Amino acid sequence: MLLLAFDTATPVITVAVHDGTRIVGEATGEGAMAHGELLAPAIRDAVAQAGATMSDLTDVAVGVGPGPFTGLRVGVVTALTLGSTLGLTTHGVCSLDIVAADVQVEGEFLVATDARRKEVYWARYAADHLRLDGPHVLKPADLSLQHPDLPTYGAGARLYDGVLRAAGDDGHPRAAALAGLVVAGRALELPLEPLYLRRPDAVPQVASKRA
Repeated sequence: MLLLAFDTATPVITVAVHDGTRIVGEATGEGAMAHGELLAPAIRDAVAQAGATMSDLTDVAVGVGPGPFTGLRVGVVTALTLGSTLGLTTHGVCSLDIVAADVQVEGEFLVATDARRKEVYWARYAADHLRLDGPHVLKPADLSLQHPDLPTYGAGARLYDGVLRAAGDDGHPRAAALAGLVVAGRALELPLEPLYLRRPDAVPQVASKRA
């Protein structure tokens, strides 16, 4: 196996290559509106670091969100294209599950990422990292009312620390964690479709009919 994994659900673009035993290549980039420019070079860098070529890949895994429209579209379309052109086995995983995979805590916990518009994308997890609820989108104060006692991990928790019970570091989805989930067979896999949870900010204008 040679698995290429990446996530574009946040401003941090992360890529990893896993050989079935360990991570053999990694690359990252950051830019809220630069996913299209950053992902392809990061993939090339990670594959080169692994001492491989694109034709050596057997699988591709991608975080399908939730996240902003543009970033998710770039990641999912790239995974679909690579799967089709190279004949790779494809894997889609909720990006909140990827963050949860890095969490070490006893008992239930939340993962929250920045959904903009003063909201967060969130999900609730058991101590064994099984997702119990979500993903959803909600205002931080409303989430705190629903789950006032649960520690919250992820960039959304840090952004609204004081409203949510922020724990851990910034907690962006890591491609290495995504690869680990897939290789271990612990990923709750989803179709390769962007998980938006709500409509994009930009929508086509419809001309009004003349009387």
